Amino acid sequence: MSTPHERRKLTNLAYRLLGSLADAEDVVQETYLRWYAMSDDQRNAIESTGAWLTKVASRICLDLLRSARHRRERYVGEWIPEPVPDRNEWVGAAAPAAQADPADRVTLDESVSMAFLVVLDSMTPAERVAFILHDVFRYPFAEVAEIVGRTPAACRQLASSARARIEAVPVPVAAASGQAAVIREFKRAWEAKDIGALIALLDPEVTAVADGGGLVSAVLHPMEGIDEVVRAILSIAETAPDHTFLERSVNGSPGLVMQHAGTTVTVMAFAVESGRITRIWAVRNPEKLRSWTLA
Repeated sequence: MSTPHERRKLTNLAYRLLGSLADAEDVVQETYLRWYAMSDDQRNAIESTGAWLTKVASRICLDLLRSARHRRERYVGEWIPEPVPDRNEWVGAAAPAAQADPADRVTLDESVSMAFLVVLDSMTPAERVAFILHDVFRYPFAEVAEIVGRTPAACRQLASSARARIEAVPVPVAAASGQAAVIREFKRAWEAKDIGALIALLDPEVTAVADGGGLVSAVLHPMEGIDEVVRAILSIAETAPDHTFLERSVNGSPGLVMQHAGTTVTVMAFAVESGRITRIWAVRNPEKLRSWTLA
């Protein structure tokens, strides 16, 4: 019964709901454990296996999102969603057929970007689940209601509230080719310690956030403004001269991977607007870099 396609679809859904690949994989595993724990008669009575798996996985994710709020209070420093390498399953998952409502929807590509995941993290658990299921994966509100445990009308309102959060913090969308050129020049300027080039590439109001999870060194609070960010970049260039940078796709967009002795120690995602970097997310927590060991 378990097929690669079905597992891939569930993992795609769970990752967008949780922002953690490791947690998403655990959710999929738990979902199938519950399926196989049922008797043959119970499984045969289920009209749609795919719908059942989605419902169970989504409910597990909803419970995890609720408990995550308490875990985050104990998290050391800033929390950034787990970055994933650019593999086809992250941007090409098949969504179920839908009765389109509303007409304009977020694409799967956009829904996996780091900027988008950060906005999702500001939502309540119910908002996030309703929005991802309906606006991204195109499940009708009647099905969303069964998962969230509210009425279809209430789920419609949750999705609307989630959209309002997104509109309040616009997610920049830059052409991949244009963003790649900016990130490539940023890499060169960093390696050359070229202050002038760095200033030209960074937005004056640039913000940089690092996530070490208390396991490795990382600035505990967001760095804001071009002066603070440039100082941090130059400090890293001075203290870690033997690190190498690789241009890689991070969550479907051009990014950078920092390695030391062949081991990935930092994955950086960026937001680029009008040819300048406006946001930098640097994930250093080794528990969030496991998918990069073979990337």
